[in-house]
Amino acid sequence: MADAVKPTRRYESPRRREQAEATRREILEAAERLFLRDGYAITTMAAIAAEARVSLRTVFVAFETKGGVLRALWNHRLRSDQPGVPMTQHPDVLAALDQADPEQMLRMNARNSTLGKLRIGHLAVVIRTAAPIDPDIAALRDRIDEEYRMLQRQFVERLHRRRQLKKGLGIERGADILWVINHPDTWQLYVDRGWSADEYERWAGDAAVRELLR
Repeated sequence: MADAVKPTRRYESPRRREQAEATRREILEAAERLFLRDGYAITTMAAIAAEARVSLRTVFVAFETKGGVLRALWNHRLRSDQPGVPMTQHPDVLAALDQADPEQMLRMNARNSTLGKLRIGHLAVVIRTAAPIDPDIAALRDRIDEEYRMLQRQFVERLHRRRQLKKGLGIERGADILWVINHPDTWQLYVDRGWSADEYERWAGDAAVRELLR
């Protein structure tokens, strides 16, 4: 009886993976430039491929759709320092939650929020303007909002458990307040009025302390 033919094992070298990842980053960076310069609606997959100097097929294989490109770009910028780690488990978030002083906890949260906006605030604008014309991006916007509210809710829950939350303020209402203070749209409104990142951070910290603490 003839020996069974063993399936050919596909071998991917570390170098090939590095090259693929480098190409992926180049595509995302090219897309980011075009989204910011021309807008999401006008930017095409062909334009992204040309800007990244890769084939159109390469872009489709990596991301499938233009919405997939924007979704991947958001995740890349949001989690660039901790890829694969949920934001609720990010070391900076956990460090803030571990603060015994409630005011310090909220001010560290404002600091983390500000640093995050410096990374992804411009993309939040792209997503907001693209959502009405692309159902996939509308779903992405809704998911981002829900995940960010849950992240802010962690801080309110911690205050509630420690009996540090303002009297009469429930967890859900408190989460709404903290979410709005630190929301990318709130950041963008202040930035559009000429506020610096430091000014926004101070305001966000002050507002959170004033609205949430006893």
